[in-house]
Amino acid sequence: MTFALLFTKQASSDLDELEQDRGLLKRLKAVRKALAYLETNPKHPSLNTHKYESLSESGVAEVFEAYAENKTPAAYRIFWCYGPNKKEITILAITPHP
Repeated sequence: MTFALLFTKQASSDLDELEQDRGLLKRLKAVRKALAYLETNPKHPSLNTHKYESLSESGVAEVFEAYAENKTPAAYRIFWCYGPNKKEITILAITPHP
């Protein structure tokens, strides 16, 4: 099943920052690869997708975290949720892991 990816203003801004900083090219490639996996299979093993409990408990929507990088200092994560419509995923933020 293929999903359409929708980006919040925050996620678009996060992606723009990665695209503009040549020093983050390796991370940009990892984020793009992860987004491609999300588009085709949000449960792809390399994404390590899991529910992000602290945001999901707010009752608004189930928020998930997917790995763009792993075992890297400040590894990038993608926060997302299903919807608003079927076959759509909304990318909420693309950020380095604290």
